[in-house]
Amino acid sequence: MPERSRLIRVAVAGASGYMGAELLRLLSVHPKITLTGVTSDRLAGEPLGKAYPHLRGLTDLRFHDLDPEWLAGVADVVFLALPHMESQKAVPVLRTRGGRAIDLSADYRLHDPDDYVTWYKAPHIDLPGLAEAVYGLPELHRKAIGPASLVATPGCYPAGAVLATAPLVRAGLARLDGIVIDGKSGVTGAGAQGRKIDPMYLYTEANENVQAYAIAGHRHTPEIEQELGALAGAPVRVAFTPHLVPLNRGLFTTASVPLTATLTTARLLDVYREFYAGEPFVRVLDEGERPTTRAVVGSNYCDVTVVADPRTNRAVCVSAIDNLGKGGAANGVQNLNVMFGWGERTGLEAPPVYP
Repeated sequence: MPERSRLIRVAVAGASGYMGAELLRLLSVHPKITLTGVTSDRLAGEPLGKAYPHLRGLTDLRFHDLDPEWLAGVADVVFLALPHMESQKAVPVLRTRGGRAIDLSADYRLHDPDDYVTWYKAPHIDLPGLAEAVYGLPELHRKAIGPASLVATPGCYPAGAVLATAPLVRAGLARLDGIVIDGKSGVTGAGAQGRKIDPMYLYTEANENVQAYAIAGHRHTPEIEQELGALAGAPVRVAFTPHLVPLNRGLFTTASVPLTATLTTARLLDVYREFYAGEPFVRVLDEGERPTTRAVVGSNYCDVTVVADPRTNRAVCVSAIDNLGKGGAANGVQNLNVMFGWGERTGLEAPPVYP
């Protein structure tokens, strides 16, 4: 492992998308690291500041083509913000060369390799890496993330859904059948998409419009079920429906959870406060307060609350995150901090952006 007394060399593979750009914004001011490499086959040779004018003057790096051997030579840790099923081609090289990887794609999130055939229509080609990867949600897996060589940062929808419901599932207060999850994401959740943009993400289609998509078949479903099932110690099946809303960034989750006992809102909130006690980025709101995406944009925060519905004996669980923040890049930086024993707020101290 690299010495902690020096700056850690960090590279970002796949830095030309929204998630990569957010990573670069955060890493460019992180006091414990030095940014040593960025890759994009599409932008190879182009100065970083030209592709991203908001980062102009912060670095003189140029994009390099995606070469795992080169990445292993210039970095101690590589963030991978590549399309799904691409990271698994690069990670074995990085690990063989002694590097550590933080993957922001889906390639190492699912423990069962058969799930990749089912949900991603392709077999996984790095089974040793998949077996060793740690799911990168610090609120659940902090101890395992610390020594890990490969961390799989959660998808945005699972991050919002799991954080919204985990306290009830862990406490045995949730019935494991009948959990219904509704997620609403800003358009950056789909990535920059290059030349293959889906018409639903065009301004004229997304603006002043709300759309459900991938109904009863979104790829984040098994990820949510995996993590909630691990908390419950038993299989969990959820009904999950994602929606596209006309926001640049932000993700809002509402989960309806059947309860095993009749509880008040005050008691449910006590369960949440106990579960998230000491967590630096989860803010459990007081009774009567409601999460909003505007209150978390540009940050790694998750605002969460829960309300009892005695008429149906359900809990309504609500969370708000930034899909590029706690739903991706910022959570990845939190994982980096955990891996090297730094304070988890390091490089993430800035409050959310308002308005």
